[in-house]
Formats: sequence, structure tokens, C-alpha cells
Amino acid sequence: MPASLAHIHPGTPMGANLVADGATFRLWAPGALAVYVTGDFNDRRRDDASLLSRDANGHWRGFIPGVRDRDRYLYHVVGTGSEGPKRDPYARELEVPYPGECVVRSSDFPWHETGYVTPRFHDFVIYQLHVGTFHAPRLPRQGGTFLDVARLLPYIAELGVTAIQLLPIQEFQTRFSQGYNGTDYFSPEMDFAVGDADLAPYVAALNQLLDARQQRPYQVAELRGEMNQLKALIDLCHVHGLAVILDVVYNHAGGDFGDQSMYFLDRQPVAGGHRNSLYFSDRGHAGGLVFDFGKPEVRDFLIQNARFFLDEYRVDGFRYDQVSVIDHDGAPHGWSFCQDLTATLDHIRPGALNLAEYWNVNPWIVRARPQGAGFDTTLSDGLRIALREVIGNASQPDERPLPMSRLAASLWPEGFDASWQFVQGPENHDIVFAGRELRIARLAQPDDPRSWYARSRTRVANGISLTAPGIPMLFMGQEFLEDKQWSDDLESQPQLLLHWAGLASGDRQMLDHLRCMRELIALRWRFSGLRGEGLRVVHADDGNRVLAFHRWVVGQGDDVLVVAHLGNFNRFGYRIGFPGGGRWREVFNSDVYENWVNPGVAGNGGAVHAEPWALHGFGFSASLLLPANSILVFAR
Repeated sequence: MPASLAHIHPGTPMGANLVADGATFRLWAPGALAVYVTGDFNDRRRDDASLLSRDANGHWRGFIPGVRDRDRYLYHVVGTGSEGPKRDPYARELEVPYPGECVVRSSDFPWHETGYVTPRFHDFVIYQLHVGTFHAPRLPRQGGTFLDVARLLPYIAELGVTAIQLLPIQEFQTRFSQGYNGTDYFSPEMDFAVGDADLAPYVAALNQLLDARQQRPYQVAELRGEMNQLKALIDLCHVHGLAVILDVVYNHAGGDFGDQSMYFLDRQPVAGGHRNSLYFSDRGHAGGLVFDFGKPEVRDFLIQNARFFLDEYRVDGFRYDQVSVIDHDGAPHGWSFCQDLTATLDHIRPGALNLAEYWNVNPWIVRARPQGAGFDTTLSDGLRIALREVIGNASQPDERPLPMSRLAASLWPEGFDASWQFVQGPENHDIVFAGRELRIARLAQPDDPRSWYARSRTRVANGISLTAPGIPMLFMGQEFLEDKQWSDDLESQPQLLLHWAGLASGDRQMLDHLRCMRELIALRWRFSGLRGEGLRVVHADDGNRVLAFHRWVVGQGDDVLVVAHLGNFNRFGYRIGFPGGGRWREVFNSDVYENWVNPGVAGNGGAVHAEPWALHGFGFSASLLLPANSILVFAR
């Protein structure tokens, strides 16, 4: 007789779920002839008691008594093409080493209830990092872990950002893919977990962080396994006032699936092509296969995955990889899938940030349903491209005109209604990966990324990014003048890891740049105009290498004027129009951070006076001293 159907109802979740006296199991495998559940709880026997029942929609289900937290299990699937073990696509944790069995997991975790609230969209400042390479103290045996990132949260919080964005953390079989070829969507990457034998010193370090915040400590047993360690990272982020955004890949999966993966899950004949693989279409992307968005069960799998991380892990939002692939390669069903996804998540957690990557940039991705896809914000590359062009041209050994006008035009991408609907920054994981484009410091002076030219131009690039409209995004190391590209191939390219040793040893140039970045981010919180919807390009002069723009809160004021100058000498008496007369404070001057505090700083003595001299469309203007390669910010 098949396994009991006790505890099974139409709303029973997929996968393995602990209930009273055991666990329910549900698997979608419409082409299978039989499905058994084998594990620690039944000595891995395939018999009537472990046989699941099939419903009319191809879902197999049953209740197995005696299942406990951390029991291991697999499905044994009998199909028309083959039979053998399969991992649960909904498995919450996997056995080490990969590929091992699935692990039944309870949702219990000792969350700290701090009252943390996800930031409003226009208050996001995102710090993007890769768990395995952000801090890798255990090389060469293993890179960084969730708990290694957690130990550095005070540093990230002090930077002033409001969110971290983790590059994909869902289990991926290939060792190096930046995480973008995932195979097990509900299970965190096991290489990012600390083993039981090494756990105690980590727990002690994390408890010091909790003690500093007057929060109760963790117990070692509470942080066993990658699931609870990822939860601990998110928990500690919230304790430190940081949101967590997960980078998720819903356009494709795989690259190296393996026989026990969800590839050909119900074991139909391989000869039938990729559509016999149940979850996938016959289209490929980035070495994997595009999901078949026309199947309701595939759509539900991906939407339930997002819901799972919202509910189970309490994340604050998602960055969705290559939504353009979902739309184009998933046609004609990809766009409607995006609408279903965003509608569901808006209902579950309306304050969570849904960030789409879509190339070429498409404003309809952030417009309301039913015409738009309903995402909150999207990546924009206009400012990045323009900034990198300006900084790269500025590195040439002459005073050639720079495309400041193109930079001005990129400040607000066409078709967007609100400043928080686009995310921008001069660096990201794709752009500065090994073998691709240069990091800003090296782009600013390729032959010497530590020269004054490199340092000062980098301050300008970061300053424009952090004062321009949009949600700013920084990439790990950008804050302390990292000039190396990065890689997740820790064995062959360990030299590309972040230069933490320099920061720890008191590298003067790194520390000076870090101070500058902290002050720039703090400036966004001091002056609401920098987070407001108002933007006016005041002046763009290609020949003199000057850009000025006005930011404000619509209907309120809080006016701020930003002036960027990329000439290699000081300009005296340069007149700029101001949105009002009287005294304007010089609240930021990047030249101050050159050998902090710069004793020879050039500037305007802390303030300027705007006179009734009409210029640049304003009734007032002021004569400014523009330091070489600088950004200035003026406010009332």
C-alpha cells in the first residue's frame, strides 16, 4: 500500500516539509511511472511504504512517519527512459560534499526581532559582493563563507550603504560561475558554509557583534549547516540596519546538471530533446537551459522560490538576472511570467525591492501591470557608460575636450518617471570581472592606479554616481580604491582577491578614499535633495571639462548644486548659475581627501555668495574656484 496521505491537502507545499510525527513529500513528475522516497528514516528501502501516490496533474505525494530534522533523503524515480535517484528540486539543504543527498530541514531559527524595516525605494544604496571572494581567510582550501561576510558587517554598515546585494547563493554544481549556473534553487551554496568542526570560533566572533548591539548570543548548534548560516548573515544584517538583496537567476539553470538533478527529472527518454527535461525549453543561455515558462508548474516553481526566500529567509528584495532573456528566449510566455512574479511578491511583501536586469534598458519593465512587467527598478547602463568614457578620456595626456554633455544627458535615462526606478554605478560584477573592463582607478590612470590623477578622477566618478538620480550601487572594493579586476577562480587567480591586507595595514591612499566614500554616502542622508526627484542640468562644458547639475525634493526644495571638474589644473573665477541668491555652503569638496586632511586644499573657503547675475537659466550665479579633478557640492 502506498505511503499515507495523512496531512496532505491541496495547499501542501512542494518538497519535504516536517509535520507532526513525520514529513509530507510532494514532487512534480508527470512522466514518471513510480516515485519512492528513500532516506535515513526508512533505511532507504523502496517498498509500498515509501511509494508516493500520483494525482491527475502529475504530482506525487505522501506522508512518511518518523522523519526528523536533518534526516537525509532522495527520490527514486522510475521513468520511461531510465530509473534512479533524483534530488528534490525543493530541497532546502544538501549534504556535503556535492552531490549528496537532500536534507530535511525545519524552519526554526532564533531570529532577533529588532523591528528592522526595509528601506523605502529612494533610500537604497546598494553594496554588491560575492560571498566566496569578498573575504577569503581560508585560502587555498576554501574561499569566503556566509559567516565571513557576517563578521565584516560593521565595516559595511559604517560605510553608510543601506543594503548588500549577494551575487547568486543558490547551489551551483560548477565550481566557478559567479553563481549564475545554479542547479538547486532552494538550497544555499554549500561552499559558502562553515563545517561543524570550524564553527565555534565563528560563533564566538558573531556573538561579539551581537553583544555590541545588546542582542542575545547564538548557540553553536543553531548555526549548523548552510541554511542557518545564511539566515544568520541576514539576521545580522538586519541587526546592523542593512537590507539584503539576493541575486536570483530565473532565466536559466544548469551548465552541468548531473544525473540526480532536476534535468530530466521524471526520467523521460533523453532522445526526446530538452523539452523532455520537464523544466526546460530547447533554448540555451550562458551554458545552461532556459526555463519553459509556458508550463504552469515551472512558473510556480520559480515564484514559490522567491516567496520562500521572502518568508523563510526574510530577505528584502531580489535582483533578477537577465530578465531580457526571460522575455525574449521565453517568448511568448516570459513577459506574463514576470507579471505573475511581481504581482505575487507585491502582494506578499509590498515593500520588498524587485530589481530587474534588462538589456537593452526597457522602461516598460518598471511600469505597472497589465502593460508593464511591474518591477520596482531596473539596472541602467547610461551613466556607467558615460562616466567610464569621460574618465577614460581624461586619462589621456592632454587637455582634450571631454563628453560632459553626453554625461549630462545620461543622468536621467529616458522613459523613467521616478529616480528610484533605475539603478546605476560605474562598476559591477559583470563589467570588472577578469578579462573585461578596467576598474575605475586603473581606467583613470592605466599605468599608475595609485597616482594623484587616478585617485582624484576616481573621486569624481564616485562622487557623480552618488549625487546623481537613481539608486547608487557600489561593487566590493570600490570604496577603498581597489584597482584589480576580480574573479571567483580562487585557485588560479587568487591575486585578484580584494586587497584587505592593505586596508588592515593602514594604507594611506586606501584609507583616504574610504573616508571620501563614507562622506559622499553620508551626504545623501544629510541632504534630502540628493534623494529627491528633482534634476536640472545647469551647465555642461566639454572644452572646460565641467558639469553642474541641480538636485531637489519636488514641492519642498532642499536644493543642492553639484559641480564636477575634470581639468588637471585649478580653475579660478568660473561662474555657475545658482537656483537662489545669498550664501551657499560648500558642504563637500573632494580635494579635501587628498592626503587627509589636505593642507593644500583648493576650494571656496566653505561658502560662496550667489549674486543677482543671471546665468544658466537662473537669476543668480556665483564665481567658483574649481579644484583640479574635483567634485563640489553646495547647499543652503
